[in-house]
Amino acid sequence: MSVWLPVLVHTPAHASMGPVLTYRHRELLPAGTLVRVPLGARETLGVVWDASDEDASGEIDPAKVRDISEVLDTVLPLAGAWQQLVRFAARYYQRSAGEVALAALPPQLRELSSLQLQRKAARLQKTLSKPAPEAKQFSAACESSADGSPRRFAPRDDGATLTSSDATGEVLSPAQSQAQASSKTLSAEQTEVLAQIETQSGPFLLFGATGSGKTEVYLQAVEQLLAREPQAQALVMVPEINLTPQLEGRFVERFAPQWGPHAVVSLHSGMTPAQRLSAWLAAHQGGARIVLGTRMAVFASMPGLRLIVVDEEHDPSYKSGEGARYSARDLAVYRGRLEGAKVVLGSATPSLESWFHSRPTSEGGRYLRLHMPSRVGAAGRSLPLVRRVDMTHQPRNAVLSPPLLEAIKERIARGEQCLVFLNRRGYAPVLHCSDCGWKSACGHCSAFRVFHKSDRTLRCHHCGHSERVPRTCPGCGNPDILTQGRGTEQIEELLTALLAEVRRPGTQTADQPDGEPVRMGRIDADSTRLKGTLQTQLAAVHAGEVDVLVGTQMIAKGHDFRRITLVAAINPDSALFSSDFRAPERLFSLLLQAAGRAGRDAALGAHSEVWVQTFQPAHPVYAALKNYDYRSFAHSQLQEREQAGMPPFSYQALVRADARSQEAAQAFLNTARNRATSDMGQWPGWAQVLEQVMLYPAVPMAMQRVANVERAQMLVESPSRNALQSFLAAWQEVLHASRSDPASKGLIRWAIDVDPLAI
Repeated sequence: MSVWLPVLVHTPAHASMGPVLTYRHRELLPAGTLVRVPLGARETLGVVWDASDEDASGEIDPAKVRDISEVLDTVLPLAGAWQQLVRFAARYYQRSAGEVALAALPPQLRELSSLQLQRKAARLQKTLSKPAPEAKQFSAACESSADGSPRRFAPRDDGATLTSSDATGEVLSPAQSQAQASSKTLSAEQTEVLAQIETQSGPFLLFGATGSGKTEVYLQAVEQLLAREPQAQALVMVPEINLTPQLEGRFVERFAPQWGPHAVVSLHSGMTPAQRLSAWLAAHQGGARIVLGTRMAVFASMPGLRLIVVDEEHDPSYKSGEGARYSARDLAVYRGRLEGAKVVLGSATPSLESWFHSRPTSEGGRYLRLHMPSRVGAAGRSLPLVRRVDMTHQPRNAVLSPPLLEAIKERIARGEQCLVFLNRRGYAPVLHCSDCGWKSACGHCSAFRVFHKSDRTLRCHHCGHSERVPRTCPGCGNPDILTQGRGTEQIEELLTALLAEVRRPGTQTADQPDGEPVRMGRIDADSTRLKGTLQTQLAAVHAGEVDVLVGTQMIAKGHDFRRITLVAAINPDSALFSSDFRAPERLFSLLLQAAGRAGRDAALGAHSEVWVQTFQPAHPVYAALKNYDYRSFAHSQLQEREQAGMPPFSYQALVRADARSQEAAQAFLNTARNRATSDMGQWPGWAQVLEQVMLYPAVPMAMQRVANVERAQMLVESPSRNALQSFLAAWQEVLHASRSDPASKGLIRWAIDVDPLAI
């Protein structure tokens, strides 16, 4: 006798079939069981789903019901709370539940057989069940991850590097671990914050200045949780992959002596499939006590989840830009409420949405705001002094103002480090000809190809198209092709030339009686393309082997550089004139985060500085940055948004369309808009809903063409979240129908982006 089972498979939202299909099996399987099922001519991974949520379209033909190919019974079924998280994410972000669920699972689950998974799970369980190793064994274990790949550690807060002597291998009891944690000196602010996290339910917004010790609060909160509930699990999220090794080093150093080196695992897209599967299984089986990861980790299967930390919660990287466009930060808050886990959102510059939600409860606030305004270290240690350089008073065409250059030389003479921040990689954003006006436009995108001097290429940062730099102008043959604008490569080259006569102190030798020349470093997406390069370059900075570090936003946030005492921001003004209403918030956040890299060592913090070169020194963004006054900046920005009816005082969604022509993309969107007002208005009870929803006309996207695909967008806005969600769910049917309209011929795809961060 066989039974029919609903199985969730990966079908996109625009597919004609539903995400839940019916399959046959010889026995009933619990919801959450992983299976392999035939889908068309291929075999795919599926999840046995709750029958009450079955939404397969049409009648079921018994003759077409196929058998489940294989049951992955060596993997425990996914918990009901995880399934509920997927249902909510799919419903809220207007995607298929199968698209959300299957994308969240490790890719190797689609490839390995049940027997292979059984062997892998058994090896992993054997590893996790071992007691904390002896000193030598622990040292060796810390050098590699669960699957044998090398594991690197970033320096600690005191500037030292984690070595085998830092982890003694001594097995600590929970009481000893708690005593060790309490022996660490905490500031009064940290102690108060931890007490609030311990006694209140949250969610919490930890508003702490850069260098105030937020990471130590996270460590202590996890430590207290595990001392109280040894089987509990904690999820700690960071916005970018390059921040994961540094955080992993801190957590392994703290927790591995008691819980073993495999109690801390990472989950991010930079891992190999084997690494991701091992980490996912360790979390799913409950063996991993702490999971560190980027936004994808919010869907990690963790049966004992009791604490979620979202570090740098303001970062836009937590919002997915493709597929199911979810916000990992917002889903973390929902998951905490769903599973009874405490949620801590941490940032020195919280997003305005989180700041608004953390207002007093009497005013409608939903988060508890915790404040740590002081830096840890020497008593009374202040934040770096902010200097605004008015570039209108500097020599014409100056890239680095003379006062800034002198300040950099002074720091080098004292053996300190400088960070020069420019959020644009490459050598120059454009090549142009002064004779005929030719520019290095990309033939496939509405963008210019960037000049990369290191390999003499013109490279589009949108579609990836790359060509060698022409010897003469393609338009008129002029051999004198000029650069326009500046990138990190050019700033590095310029600084190397300007500091050519400067020597590093204390490096005089017989071969170099005047000392060694200044050592430059550059960290951006180009210089860190090869695997392991980023860790090597960061280690060189921490070791003091770099005097001046040039880079993009990759180095402007999250890193604990102990010797940097001067941070310089080059040309930040472009963000002030953006059409995006979030541009001032992002600029302020990025500059303040960059400023936080200076003066993190108590001995050097007193004379640390931040230099901002600008043509608009009186702009409110720079005035607020000068005083580190996030409160007044947030207050003024929220006032402006309330007057304009912008989020968080309204709710938005973008419908994006990709087509072979701009006309087809806009025609599809406008057809769906017209049908919404004409057809949906006739549905019983929908006139009242439509009165609360504003549909704007379709317009080209800011980057209109990418890889020969034309893109258009339509903004949908409402003062009511419920009205917007109801409309979007019902509008899906209209969007499907509009695709077949003759004017929409050439449409490739469309997608809904709920709570968009870029318009």
